[in-house]
Amino acid sequence: MKLAAAVLLFITGLMSLIASATPSQWEQPAASLASQIAEILGPGQARLTIRNNSSLSTDEIPLIRRLLEADLKTRGVLASGAEAANTIRVTLSENQRERLWVAEIIEGNETHVAMVHVDSGAVQPLQASSGITLRKQIFLTVPDQVLSAFETGNTLILVEPEEIVIDAGNAQGWQPQQRFSISHKAAQTRDPRAVILSSSSINGFEASLPGTACSGSTQSTNDWSIRCHESDDPWPIVAEPAQDSSSNNAAPIKAFYNAARNYFTGVVTPSIAVDLPPFYSAALLPRPDGAGLVISGIDGKVQLAESNALKPITGTRDWGSDFAALHSGCGAGTQIIASGSGEAITDSLRAYELPALEAVPASAPLAMDGTVTALWTAPDGKSIYAVVRSATDQYEVDRVTATCN
Repeated sequence: MKLAAAVLLFITGLMSLIASATPSQWEQPAASLASQIAEILGPGQARLTIRNNSSLSTDEIPLIRRLLEADLKTRGVLASGAEAANTIRVTLSENQRERLWVAEIIEGNETHVAMVHVDSGAVQPLQASSGITLRKQIFLTVPDQVLSAFETGNTLILVEPEEIVIDAGNAQGWQPQQRFSISHKAAQTRDPRAVILSSSSINGFEASLPGTACSGSTQSTNDWSIRCHESDDPWPIVAEPAQDSSSNNAAPIKAFYNAARNYFTGVVTPSIAVDLPPFYSAALLPRPDGAGLVISGIDGKVQLAESNALKPITGTRDWGSDFAALHSGCGAGTQIIASGSGEAITDSLRAYELPALEAVPASAPLAMDGTVTALWTAPDGKSIYAVVRSATDQYEVDRVTATCN
């Protein structure tokens, strides 16, 4: 028996040794990325974080982390999860053609970027887990920051920190036609936000900005009248989509905005019979007993307000602070489209369903060419809009839709 046990132990150890010696498909890209990082950072200590915005299984991430840590160590960089003066943020992303690993190396106020293209043969085809595929259409790219946008007919209205821009569509795309200055009496925050929705007037809109409200109306594309005034009124945050093209959206839920802190206070109107904590984003989701309000709290927790109670939602660890509801007609009918957690050079969007109180991925990640800075539902509910800031500080407005496979 002792001999048999010894033989079994020997075979087990040998198999482990063989397994550990088997080359990993991630060894080469990990070594290449570590080499670039070490060349930028030099010997020292750094905090290493890894975010997975690809279709890689979460089981692969610990291996990739171990490879990166080992390769960095051989080059004089001690990587860990603890606090350190320097930070290395690695994002694993992909599209239909390739997989890209991007490292942001942060030293004080300076950020450097290193990246490697992983062998395309290692990229698995993107398969939507619930038969949903997200697609994006680029509306326009501009050098100025875009807070929100609204499309009406052949006109695109952009809300910028200091201006409202009226764009007209033609064969060459969207072209600026008019610009209106926004006068702010209060100091603007570092990350301003805005909401813009259609108004009750024909071809009109209402926009909410920190400490300011604007309204606009027109008789033609080149003849807009826009007025802005100081305001602390609550902002519209979610609304039921219009049932047909001739009807207006139902009265939206509004929330009071803390302009000094850049988030909603938690006080909403009309009341939903439950006290909400301060939050960044909200989305209305159909539920068996009516509608539920999903919120992203400033503490990083995602919760669902329904049936006069506030309930925690699991499975949202990879969510960012921006999300919106999409009435795709696929699967459960409505999905939450969430951006990736944290800020990265390459962000992503992914569809989720909430069959109970757990967020279940309903699509593969959709790679975005930068950081998602704003996300909201289109008036018809069948698409969402995203504002994306690129690594060169260009701003892109995208329309995102879903198809059922």
